[in-house]
Amino acid sequence: MTIAALESLSFGLGRMVEAAAGAGHRLCLLTGDRSVYRHELAVLPPDALDVVDVDTLDPEATRRALAAVPGLAGLINTTDTWSLPAAGLAAELGLPGPDPEAVRLLRDKRRVRETLHAHGLSRSTAVPVPPGPEGAGEVLRAVGLPAVLKDSAGTSSRSVWIVHDEEALHRALAEAGGQRLTGDLFAEAFLAGPLYSAETIGWDGTTRLLGVLSRQTSRAAVVREEAAAFPVALPEEERAGIEAWVGRVLAAAGHVRGFAHVEFVLTADGPELVEINRRIGGALVGEVLCRTLRTNVYTAMMDEALGRRPALLDTPLDAGGPAYGFVLVYAERPGVLKGWHGLDELGAFPGAVEWFPVREPGESVIHVGDQRGCTGMVLAEARTAELAQHRAWSAAVRVRPVVVAGPA
Repeated sequence: MTIAALESLSFGLGRMVEAAAGAGHRLCLLTGDRSVYRHELAVLPPDALDVVDVDTLDPEATRRALAAVPGLAGLINTTDTWSLPAAGLAAELGLPGPDPEAVRLLRDKRRVRETLHAHGLSRSTAVPVPPGPEGAGEVLRAVGLPAVLKDSAGTSSRSVWIVHDEEALHRALAEAGGQRLTGDLFAEAFLAGPLYSAETIGWDGTTRLLGVLSRQTSRAAVVREEAAAFPVALPEEERAGIEAWVGRVLAAAGHVRGFAHVEFVLTADGPELVEINRRIGGALVGEVLCRTLRTNVYTAMMDEALGRRPALLDTPLDAGGPAYGFVLVYAERPGVLKGWHGLDELGAFPGAVEWFPVREPGESVIHVGDQRGCTGMVLAEARTAELAQHRAWSAAVRVRPVVVAGPA
C-alpha cells in the first residue's frame, strides 16, 4: 500500500519515508519540480521512495497520476499552496482528509482574522484594502498606524508590509499595486511584541502543544524571516496558557485534525494570532521537533492520512534532547548563485553546526526580499534555545553566498 504526498516542504522527506514505512506503507511523492527536494533526495537511497513527475498545478494531470499509484491508502500535503487541492482530491477519492471548506477558510488570512474577531479571540478585525494610493484612506480610517498589509492567500512571508507612518503606507500600497497577489489585499492592526509559533498536533477537540519556536524577522518594512530556535523555555503556567489559547483559536478556525503551525505575537495582554498554517512548520522546524523530542513526529502525519488518531497525542515525549537554532542565509542581491564562502569554516564553531542547502550553484536568484532569496540554512545545537540561536548566528555570518550578474 502507498501513501502519496502532493508536493511537500523542502525538508522532511527522509522523516516521512521512515514514518510511512513504520506504518507499513511506501511513500510516493508527486512533484512538478524535483529540484525543490534536492538535498533530501541526495541523501536518501535511490529506492527509498517513488517520485512521480507531474504538473501538480494541473488538477486533471494530478488525478491521473494518483489513479496510477498502486494501493493508494492516503494522501498527505505539508504545503499551503497545495493544501486545498489535496483536500479536494482526498474527498473525491474517498480517502481520509480534512473538510475542504475548512481548508478554504484557513487559506484566507482575512477570513481567519474576521472569524477570530467574531469569537472574541482577536482584538481587531481585518479590513479589505484596494492596492494602490486609493487604499490609504481606508487603512487610516479603519485600522490606523502602525498597521500590517497582507495578501490574504500569501505564503512564505511574501507580500507582507509593516507600515509605521503615512509615507511607508503609500509606498507599501504602491508596491502591492504593482504585484500579482495570490489573494486580496487587507489591513490589520500591528501587534507589538516578540514573534513565536506554536507547533501543535490535534484530533477532534484535543490539541497538544509540542513546543514553542522563537522567530526573528528582518527590520525592513517587507517582512523576511531570518532565524528561529526551539524549544523556547516558558514558565509552566505561561506554556499552559498558550496551549489552551491555541486550542481555542484552532477550534474557532475549524482546524480539528493534524499538525498546525500557529504564528503569534506575545503582546503585553497575552498571545495574539498572526496566522495559522494547517501543517507542520517549514524550514527546519520538523527536523528540530524530531531531534529535540527524540521521536519521528511525522508518524502523526501518516496516522492522519490513514484516518486514525495520531499516537503522538498520547505518547510521553522526551524533551531531553538538545535545543536547536537555525539561521537562513540570503543572497544579498539578485543574480546567479556561484557558491558560498565560509562553509569550510563551520566545523570550527561550537554546536555541531550543520549546513542545509536550499539552492545549488548555477541557479538564478531573482527575489531577495523574502524566503525565495534563501540559499541555505545553518543549524546549531545547545542545551537551551537561546544558546543554540547564538551559536547558529555566529556561524551563519561566516557563510557568504557568491552571486554574480548574468546567466548561469
